[in-house]
Amino acid sequence: MKPTTRPARPDFSSGPCAKRPGWTPEALKDAAVGRSHRSKLGKKKIAEALDRTRAILGIPADYKVGIVPASDTGAVEMALWSLLGGRPVDMLAWESFGEGWVTDVVKQLKLKDARILKAGYGQIADLKAVDWTHDVVFTWNGTTSGVKVPNGDWIADDRDGLAICDATSAVFAMDLPWQKLDVVTWSWQKVMGGEGAHGMLVLSPRAVKRLESYSPPWPLPKIFRLTSGGKFSEAIFKGDTINTPSLLCVEDAIDGLRWGESVGGLKGLMARSNANLGVLEKFAAERTWIGFLAADKAIRSNTSVCLNITAPWFTALPADKQAAAAKKMADLLETEKAGYDLGSYRDAPPGLRIWCGATVEKSDLEALLPWLDWAYAEIEREFGAKAA
Repeated sequence: MKPTTRPARPDFSSGPCAKRPGWTPEALKDAAVGRSHRSKLGKKKIAEALDRTRAILGIPADYKVGIVPASDTGAVEMALWSLLGGRPVDMLAWESFGEGWVTDVVKQLKLKDARILKAGYGQIADLKAVDWTHDVVFTWNGTTSGVKVPNGDWIADDRDGLAICDATSAVFAMDLPWQKLDVVTWSWQKVMGGEGAHGMLVLSPRAVKRLESYSPPWPLPKIFRLTSGGKFSEAIFKGDTINTPSLLCVEDAIDGLRWGESVGGLKGLMARSNANLGVLEKFAAERTWIGFLAADKAIRSNTSVCLNITAPWFTALPADKQAAAAKKMADLLETEKAGYDLGSYRDAPPGLRIWCGATVEKSDLEALLPWLDWAYAEIEREFGAKAA
């Protein structure tokens, strides 16, 4: 039977993600709207966002933290275009965003000494094969595959190359070993549920040294430049952003960071994400029709949780019918206002993707579960006969 209780907040999108519990536009009432981002107040707001970020994540004091344009994509591109080319590079890819960075390095920067280490959806590349005399580019958590790196043990402490990490759906939900990472990027609209268009870029002293000792052979657009006259542009990481940030978005980021502090900081945020994943793990363990795309729990994401339909009738369908059945299931959940934006990524195997980051309430996930059973029963009635 169709359930009668719906999640209070059916927002399970993997980006932009759910706002923090209790959020209303009133949270932005102190935003420095109408003021210059170069004004004393504007700079104070930007500095607060940077300082709170460093504190809650435990970023080392000698690492640089800055706000950059164009979301996580802009932050990653700045790193790739500014830092790569001086030595060989290992590109790790196990989902669509990692594949995108491969494309940029191979087809846009045209680096001849790029080595590609790939794995399919639900799997992870061979981390033991990484050569740390090379620069290494990887996603910590594959947003479209539900696969994360298990830990940082595979990253060499005595590496010659830089560890360049796209952490957009990992930071604030997973414990990042900062001393093993030289470049870390993310966006506000992921784990903390902030607004879009702004990226975060963290650079280690080794990354700064690279910027000052190496000049890439290609022209750099102004929006990518992290040096001036061969010297590191320190001001960018003290609030003098490259372009004009939205002070409404800055205020929203500050609000999210304050909320994160109120739930116990990084440990509290991680605990909330892990508890949310636990709800889905228990649900899947009690059913035969659904499973995790990342079958290995050691590499299973606790934020972008990707589920596949394992019922024999479903797997017997041709690929296009599987995609249609999974889409119908997601559409049913949205029509019933039980869960929004639950379809798997377009390039991923057909299934569901449910965001379990810290801004999602465990009670809302628990309220979603009966609706998953109901929607599955509906598509089984419609598509199961076709498989038979």
